[in-house]
Amino acid sequence: MTWLGRTQDVRQKLDLGPAQSLAAILDLDPDACAVEGTPLPPLWNWAYFLARAPTRQIGPDGHPARGGFLPPIDLARRMWAGSRCRFHRPLMIGATAQKTSTITDIREKQGRAGPMVFVTVHHTITTDLGLAYEEDQDIVYMDIPKAFAVPEAVRLSEPDWSHPVVLDPVLLFRFSAVTFNSHRIHYDRDYAKSVENYPGLVVHGPLQAILGFHYACQEQPDRQPQAYRFKGVRPLFDFDGAQVAGRRIGQEATDIFTATADGAITMEAQMTWD
Repeated sequence: MTWLGRTQDVRQKLDLGPAQSLAAILDLDPDACAVEGTPLPPLWNWAYFLARAPTRQIGPDGHPARGGFLPPIDLARRMWAGSRCRFHRPLMIGATAQKTSTITDIREKQGRAGPMVFVTVHHTITTDLGLAYEEDQDIVYMDIPKAFAVPEAVRLSEPDWSHPVVLDPVLLFRFSAVTFNSHRIHYDRDYAKSVENYPGLVVHGPLQAILGFHYACQEQPDRQPQAYRFKGVRPLFDFDGAQVAGRRIGQEATDIFTATADGAITMEAQMTWD
């Protein structure tokens, strides 16, 4: 079967529940910031259009078994490596929208730890008013190393603002539940350590991306986001102290980082403003 060019459509009402759950995770008042008929905050669409595989189709890592919409790549570790997002018009809570996903690229690379395969999926979300959201999502596949090697740290330097983030297993579990993400590295410590050889529970890439987006908008509440891109740099674990920091790049953009408490960057992002 040829996976390149495969397309999948999902149509769904943007119900109130997932938005209120994400608000609660961000320690916001669910009844005040997630109200039917108001705009869904950007990126919160990640709590919708979810793949709900039956239990019999779940693989040993907690992900749906290989070979559905995504190609059956024979590398054990699968992760969301980054995305490039563009915001065209608001998605309204309570409205019905359609998400169309297309596999646009499959490429192999040789990394320091061995072979890697990157799969790029182009997502669009449309409503009766037209195109609302676009995203190019990169998914990376690789082998599980025999032991966790601490990546060389890239250090955070002189941000314009920084916010501490408290990490714990409850936060990770709640985000997994809202996004229907059953990957065991986020909630099953025994599996994360004994099978995938991580030193602890892994903080989700999209959770870090949402936190970065949230604090950047909080710092510049008078601006409207136009585009947002992010990529993972190194894993962030539940035992790490964490922070979200930003640096303004003129009037047009903000560089955003998630990092450990001692400044080792775990995700790099950039917001472009209207």
